[in-house]
Amino acid sequence: MNYPKFQLLRSSNSQYYFVLRSKGNGEVILKASETYTTKQNCNSAIDSVRINAPYDSRYTKKDSLSNYTFNLKAANGQILSNSESYTSSSARDNGIEAVKRDAPGAPVEDLT
Repeated sequence: MNYPKFQLLRSSNSQYYFVLRSKGNGEVILKASETYTTKQNCNSAIDSVRINAPYDSRYTKKDSLSNYTFNLKAANGQILSNSESYTSSSARDNGIEAVKRDAPGAPVEDLT
């Protein structure tokens, strides 16, 4: 499957989680903020990411020494997903733009 895409995965303790891989290079740009006991709940979380990704107000940026990240939140403030770490604020902002662009239409690849 080509990129962008969500990948639905299963952890060693049989929990489900997802990552979003970017269109350009296939790098992980977003990961689930929690694990899920059922595949259905994980797919629902992916749907929430798709719905909330286009909106600037849903992103919370975090800055610390040489570590820049962001969270994507639902309208109710619940954290849906976390970014990878970036080395600059501009790289982090590019990551947000990639999520806004890629998440709404990205298909799910089930790797469970």
